[in-house]
Amino acid sequence: MLRWFLFWCGLAAVAAADRPNVLFLISDDMRVEPGCYGGRAKTPNLDRLAGEGGRFDRAYVQFPLCNPSRVSMLTGRYPTTTGVLGNRDRFRDEHPDWVTLPQCFRTQGYLSLASGKIFHGGIGDPPSWSDEAMAAVRVERRPAQTEWPLPGDRARSKAERSDRCIVLEGNGDGHPENRVADRAIAFLREHRDHRFFLVCGFVQPHSPPTAPKRFYDWYRTEDIVLPGDFAARPAVPDGFPEGAIRPRNADLFIGRDASEEEARRVIQAYLAAVSWTDWNIGRVLDELTRLGLEDDTIVVFWSDHGYQLGEKGKWSKAGSLFEMGTRVPFIVRVPGAAGNGRSCPRVVEAIDIYPTLAELCGLELPEGLEGRSLGPLVEDPSREWDHPAFSVWSEDGETLKGVAIRTEKWRYAEFSQPRKGRLLLDPADDPGERRNLADRPEHREAVDTLHRELEAFRSRRGLSE
Repeated sequence: MLRWFLFWCGLAAVAAADRPNVLFLISDDMRVEPGCYGGRAKTPNLDRLAGEGGRFDRAYVQFPLCNPSRVSMLTGRYPTTTGVLGNRDRFRDEHPDWVTLPQCFRTQGYLSLASGKIFHGGIGDPPSWSDEAMAAVRVERRPAQTEWPLPGDRARSKAERSDRCIVLEGNGDGHPENRVADRAIAFLREHRDHRFFLVCGFVQPHSPPTAPKRFYDWYRTEDIVLPGDFAARPAVPDGFPEGAIRPRNADLFIGRDASEEEARRVIQAYLAAVSWTDWNIGRVLDELTRLGLEDDTIVVFWSDHGYQLGEKGKWSKAGSLFEMGTRVPFIVRVPGAAGNGRSCPRVVEAIDIYPTLAELCGLELPEGLEGRSLGPLVEDPSREWDHPAFSVWSEDGETLKGVAIRTEKWRYAEFSQPRKGRLLLDPADDPGERRNLADRPEHREAVDTLHRELEAFRSRRGLSE
């Protein structure tokens, strides 16, 4: 068991010789559907991890899109600071000297290892990783049970590929998802005697939703209930700002309407993909236990953003600032932490992950981080924590279209395109986010207060309204 010593904020820390390993598990496009969050997906491994560690119930990303969100988390800075507002931006072009989260561990004595999608696809970051250690590991090759990529895929457009429901044979061996877990397991076996920071990034349930048939069989389309505000295409509700929803889907049902039958089929596939990811996560966690590393390893699970599955006719993550697009599952298991086995109701941000892990492992933090350590909440999940979460949205990758703040009570957003507008939602009273309260006289004080918070956020980052 790790030896934790208290320091000024009540955070558990360790001496350098006893620094823990870190296993950081990432999923792409996973909204709060795991069973431990009350969702519809069957996720026994994540449920077990949440029961053993701390489940953060109100964790928010800073941008509902892969590259901006991942860069933000991995650098501990808001997208408005990184300048990464689109999927093609490279943060190193403007900030070559920044120290990323894995780089922070690498430069302070850890093997920094990566398997799968960590930074956005096609955008690597060599300074973050211990390349020589990764290259030396041999990964077991399993006989392929399915052909991948699918025949004819390269000739299909994104729209044609996106919302197919891909069913794999057996366990899906031959598909890159299983190889992500295989590679992580190989790293654990090879480097069990070294301090490691291992990040394992799965792509599912990203479109096209993909899973072995046995996971599809866990869900029946006739049992799937569509959202109360389901629509065939993205639709701005009455009383909402015109800019609150992008009028065209970007991930599923691109450029075409979704029928109720098709919607249920795609949701079934999405849930199956979540369960397949959970199965692969379980494989890695089981190996950690088998190797006797469980009591010496901090384990984190996080998704890079949420998703909308037909709410308001929307089938994607980017293109809005609603709860389902920015809220994500986030679980932290710290050996010996007082908060293990409890859920945390406080609002936290993805940029908090960097300082949290660095401080839990006794590392020195680089200057310029904008997040704060969640160590106090790891020890006491119910303690007072008055820090809101901020998220932004850019349509063109250059200018902000919307800025949102999430407090424990409210979700408030202001939009600048196509016309200025504001949005005030009470997710507890209105979980479907179907009533915009921004113009109601009884909420004028709340709107004014939240507007000032957004003004202060913009001002600190040199942004204009």
